Amino acid sequence: MVWRYEKLQYRPTLLNDHEAVVDLGKTSSNIHTNFEKEELESHRAVYVGVHVPLGRQSRRRHRHRGHRHHRKRRERERGRTAENTPSQRVQFILGTEDDDEEHIPHDLFTELDELSFLDGQMCEWKETARWLKFEEDVEDGGERWSKPYVATLSLHSLFELRSCIMNGTVMLDMRANTIEEIADMIIDSMVANTQLDESLMEKVREAMLKRHHHQNEKKLSNRIPLVRSIADIGKKHSDPHLLERNGLLASPQSAPGNLENSKPSESRISSGPGGSRENSTVDFSRVDMNFMKKIPPGAEASNVLVGEVDFLDRPIIAFVRLSPAVLLTGLTEVPVPTRFLFLLLGPFGKGPQYHEIGRSIATLMTDEIFHDVAYKAKDRNDLLSGIDEFLDQVTVLPPGEWDPTIRIEPPKNVPSQEKRKLPPVPNGSAPPSDSIKEEEHHTGPELQRTGRIFGGLVMDIRRKAPFYWSDVRDALSLQCLASILFLYCACMSPVITFGGLLGDITKNNISAIESLFGASLTGVAYSLFAGQPLTILGSTGPVLVFEKILFMFCRDYDLAYLPLRTSIGLWTAFLCVVLVATDASSLVCYITRFTEEAFAALICIIFIYEALEKLFHLGEMFPINMHNRLDNLTFYTCQCSPPANVTPELIFRWNQTGVAADSIDWRQLNVTVSMCHKLQGVFEGPACGQDGPYIPDVLFWSVILFFTTFFLSSFLKQFKTKRYFPTRVRSAISDFAVFLTIMIMVVVDYLVGIPSPKLNVPDAFEPTTKGRGWLMSPLGSNPTWTLFAAAIPALLCTILIFMDQQITAVIINRKEHKLKKGCGYHLDLLVVAVMLGVCSVMGLPWFVAATVLSISHVNSLKVESECSAPGEQPKFLGIREQRVTGLMIFVLMGLSVFMTSVLKFIPMPVLYGVFLYMGVSSLRGIQFFDRIKLFGMPAKHQPDLIYLRYVPLWKVHVFTIVQLTCLVLLWVIKVSAAAVVFPMMVLALVFVRKLLDFCFMKRELSWLDDLMPESKKKKEDDKKKKEKEVSDLSLIFMS
Repeated sequence: MVWRYEKLQYRPTLLNDHEAVVDLGKTSSNIHTNFEKEELESHRAVYVGVHVPLGRQSRRRHRHRGHRHHRKRRERERGRTAENTPSQRVQFILGTEDDDEEHIPHDLFTELDELSFLDGQMCEWKETARWLKFEEDVEDGGERWSKPYVATLSLHSLFELRSCIMNGTVMLDMRANTIEEIADMIIDSMVANTQLDESLMEKVREAMLKRHHHQNEKKLSNRIPLVRSIADIGKKHSDPHLLERNGLLASPQSAPGNLENSKPSESRISSGPGGSRENSTVDFSRVDMNFMKKIPPGAEASNVLVGEVDFLDRPIIAFVRLSPAVLLTGLTEVPVPTRFLFLLLGPFGKGPQYHEIGRSIATLMTDEIFHDVAYKAKDRNDLLSGIDEFLDQVTVLPPGEWDPTIRIEPPKNVPSQEKRKLPPVPNGSAPPSDSIKEEEHHTGPELQRTGRIFGGLVMDIRRKAPFYWSDVRDALSLQCLASILFLYCACMSPVITFGGLLGDITKNNISAIESLFGASLTGVAYSLFAGQPLTILGSTGPVLVFEKILFMFCRDYDLAYLPLRTSIGLWTAFLCVVLVATDASSLVCYITRFTEEAFAALICIIFIYEALEKLFHLGEMFPINMHNRLDNLTFYTCQCSPPANVTPELIFRWNQTGVAADSIDWRQLNVTVSMCHKLQGVFEGPACGQDGPYIPDVLFWSVILFFTTFFLSSFLKQFKTKRYFPTRVRSAISDFAVFLTIMIMVVVDYLVGIPSPKLNVPDAFEPTTKGRGWLMSPLGSNPTWTLFAAAIPALLCTILIFMDQQITAVIINRKEHKLKKGCGYHLDLLVVAVMLGVCSVMGLPWFVAATVLSISHVNSLKVESECSAPGEQPKFLGIREQRVTGLMIFVLMGLSVFMTSVLKFIPMPVLYGVFLYMGVSSLRGIQFFDRIKLFGMPAKHQPDLIYLRYVPLWKVHVFTIVQLTCLVLLWVIKVSAAAVVFPMMVLALVFVRKLLDFCFMKRELSWLDDLMPESKKKKEDDKKKKEKEVSDLSLIFMS
């Protein structure tokens, strides 16, 4: 023993100390992982996500059946020095499969406690730092947590930590129920390995079992019950059943079985001494429930205990992994089961050194790779390999160029660590095209041809029917209410404006009331029956141009407008149904990002342009009175004068007002502006405007309302990321951003009192033209040949409807939106076709998918993770897919006729500001605009965009110029008299994109744009499916 002790002083890595101490009840843990390079590669090919060679299954079966042979080989190689890199060893460890669930990695909460002293005596363990994703420290004042920041470690402390793991006690898969049992087993192991003198056992045990004081525990004397900030009110709200909902105490190893019958303040697990899984009391009054919400469900704890004591002359170290995890009450700040325990006790004088070692192991436990290694490690060597791999990835900052006291803000996007799990590629890095699987664009089951009449429609119905009830249930959220209010206000103005323009074009055959009724009817039907209810229907510019051309044609050739329009609408509906029957929507797979972004960017620019154009139009209605002579202000007047032409009809109107034409003395008449309008008078004088006396400040006030609405909406939408108020308040403000902005601006406009132009909503539900009803004849007074001739313009109208509808649907169904309920291109087109026919028969405008409104609808329903670690950006989870928001938007639109007394207070400049906000916000995330910005950036200042790594910059510019040229051509056609052929030009973008295959390599287009689908690939895929079916049948027959 003397020789052994001497050798231990100089050679601390003897064989019996080199292996981890394993609980005898878990003999499967005593496995060594020395291996050859060939075995590593074979192991990696089986279990890691790389290309698997032929014959994989047979080798895998041989591996399981002949495991004793492999174990003997590893035992023979135990003494050999491993030639593999730490990265390769870690990849081998992470590739192992366990027969039980005890080694499946969980999210970890790590807490650093340090031993504190009072009057020279050990007092308690005091929490000084914690990690969920980033580090948080207790500030020097001891009253608050620091902001989360990226942990910066000294390289020396990492090497010391490695030495601690190499020379200290490592106990994996320990089975214990209480902190007392854990302490006894650690101390016994230390004494058995002569790392601790037997006479110090009780003192070490006493130190380990000291009470733990956490930062959220405050003395009653320091609490102020009445004076509390708004933030504290939200922060201190406690919910005793939160743990049950999050699933943190759902497992029998970690939770009470009678939480339902417990008191609100605490939950008892059972009776008995100590804190364990069988015996633990969770006092929820001492738990920070606000922080508890950030703990992911199923998370476990890692406790790091470091401290100085006066009875040790050298440090003692222990690393323990419990199996299963145990809920140890009072040990951790939050009631989650403990999985790992790291203990470091040493003599006085090295407290800062111990603290840095504790920070090092805690930071390692938050590292994604070492975290998994710690769960799957079989012995000490595996832990050392994990540390070595971490050291390989560490970046060292020179001390003269960096201040280590500076706290680094958490990044917005944390880089993925998956590449650390993959084996290195021989002879350098392979080109990205070799390692990236080529995915076809929009080639899901929704767009595959069935070869049957209405086959795609049937598949859409079968796909969407199981989700119909969830489409209603998933709308039970405050976010949906915010989306309804926002989109209702956003949809009202363009529908009414569109109706007003139609009224001017068609001489009030179709006007605002028909537009409101048609939008409500079509929108309700689409929301109830469509395959993708997130799409919002609206009016489009090409439809307006088509209506104008058709009305002028009817006027020139003396044809009845509404009957001919009905015939064209019915033909269009029929042709759309034919497209549905023939699965023509499968052609959508040829619409790539190139076409999507050009179309979406054009619509966004149109929204921005029209918002600004409407603001400039207000300048014509309410001009600025410039170049005035202030000295002549007393001569400025505006009087009501008689009209130039007095017709018998005008005299009849005067008589109806009770005023005789002969008795009106226009010079002496003292009438109001409204009375002058009623008498058809004319305003004359230098102080008169277009429609009455000049009203000052209207234009400037409208500009203030316009831009204030835009900036306030943008600010409130981003309020979720601000630092003020609790999380729920910030989230609610962000969800209701646009609606709150409209309400604020309405109140401000009312208080200021400047007569800004207001929203004008029809107040009677009746056709605008008195002579027409709600049902139209397809023939009317027109000749019979018009019924058949209507098929020609209907063909062009069909292309218009198909392209507008399907391109918008493609944008909404993008994979980055993470939609889970699938889509229904065929079903969407069928509903639009049916409602187009209904609107044609009733003499209502036609409505199709509106791109910007649909994008705004999707953006308003984005769902982000509520359980995010402090400092971590919330993760985008997907879209709240449901039907209720679209349904309620159009129901409210139909009821707007009865809400004119409220809607008349909404200023039009506010709605124009909302249009500007929707156009600008929809531009975000469009790669095309990111590439446009590159033209003005030097290479060294360009962002780290993924396509810039693999595509030459000049080719990126060429691709952008081609797309920009197409966008300009679309814009020119859209604003010209040829706007009716706009859908044909959108269709031409598909062919322009196909021509790019001759100018760019396929790999380059895979980064800049989605790959075009290839018929050859489809044939090969069908062939593979048939071969698989044949092989499955043969296996069934053989079995």
